[in-house]
Amino acid sequence: MPVWDPARYLQFADDRSRPFVDLVGRVQGTPRTIVDLGCGPGHLTEVLRGRWPDAQVHGVDSSPEMIERASADNRDDAATYELADVAAWTPQRPVDLVVSNALFQWVPDQLAVIERLTAHVAPDGTFALQVPRNYDSPSHTLLRDIGAEPPFAAHTAGVLADRGTEPTAYLELFAGLGWHVDLWETTYLHVLPGDDPVFDWVSGTGARPYLQALPDELRDDFAAAYRAALRSAYPRRPWGTVFPFRRTFVVARRAD
Repeated sequence: MPVWDPARYLQFADDRSRPFVDLVGRVQGTPRTIVDLGCGPGHLTEVLRGRWPDAQVHGVDSSPEMIERASADNRDDAATYELADVAAWTPQRPVDLVVSNALFQWVPDQLAVIERLTAHVAPDGTFALQVPRNYDSPSHTLLRDIGAEPPFAAHTAGVLADRGTEPTAYLELFAGLGWHVDLWETTYLHVLPGDDPVFDWVSGTGARPYLQALPDELRDDFAAAYRAALRSAYPRRPWGTVFPFRRTFVVARRAD
């Protein structure tokens, strides 16, 4: 997994948080135990605690930097954090709500991992997840195209990239288990400030594995080419730069 930078990730915290707020807004019931998979720097713990103040929240993330930031920023006995790889992690006891914001696109064999974790959701519990679905957008296609050019290709070939899946795959997985499924998609039109805001956004997430794979002497050249291409694809307007971002949401509830 790439090394994540909490400060870079939090640069657009409000825009990144909105899908999570929309996701948990569709969760029914009053969970007592919540696991936040891919909790990042813990900035969304406040959202969970605000919605369910009596719940115990446990965040899991594979990034030491993110867990360190989450633990430092959330000194609350009702919130704990754990460094672990979600692909192999298992809760110690059944959980009322498993929630995940923009994680599973990074997980190999994500559907198998999700299905394994459903066994640890308590009766009448919920599994709620949100994943990006903008892989055909210029932010991603330009990244792949530039990364495939020399001299970058020698270093970016086989780089870990986020993995999209069709929304129907989630529906089939949860419905096949007999769960009630609420699935939808939303395209957000983020209006971003600054000179290169789309680069700043993507460099904290999807572009990070590419940037980290490059040696120092090539990283600046790659970033310059990518910045220029993004400026053309997402022109700056007087009011800011519009960055369309499509996301898939799933809220599935056990029926047993």
